[in-house]
Amino acid sequence: MILEIITPEKNIFNGTVDSVILPGKSGSFQLLNDHAPMVSTLQKGDLVYEINGKKETLLVDGGVLEVANNKVLVLAEAIV
Repeated sequence: MILEIITPEKNIFNGTVDSVILPGKSGSFQLLNDHAPMVSTLQKGDLVYEINGKKETLLVDGGVLEVANNKVLVLAEAIV
């Protein structure tokens, strides 16, 4: 699936990932390929994405996300 992470200042990441773990308002959750469409808010916490077994972590300061057609769009308030 495609992950795109954007802040008001710049595009942080755009590429293919195997999974994403996000800090939701009600707790963290994971997205995998072919996830159902959804929109959610994010709280401050770790956003972890995995590419070929390697994990990368970013600290986001809240935001929103949209999932549709194997694309995850994260509009983060800031990357801390």
